[in-house]
Amino acid sequence: MCLGIPGEILETHDGPGGLRYGTVRFGGASRDVCLAYVPEAGVGDYVIVHVGLALSRIAPEDAEETFRYLEEMQELAELEGEQQAIERSEVP
Repeated sequence: MCLGIPGEILETHDGPGGLRYGTVRFGGASRDVCLAYVPEAGVGDYVIVHVGLALSRIAPEDAEETFRYLEEMQELAELEGEQQAIERSEVP
């Protein structure tokens, strides 16, 4: 299974081989992403990114919803980790 993550395009520029690239923000991190598959995407747009390639544009509301799900997953993982630590520390 592959996971595409939404990100906001902050700027666009030419990249390797003359392909269109952009700086895309994913929460607190920014990365260079190839925008060749989404020529209509511009600064301020949200795109789904997988392995450094923007695959499609999405609505800002959809991106925000995905961010909320990812935050919930992180919180759940943290709770599960805490529970596992408690269970390991219990003396039989």
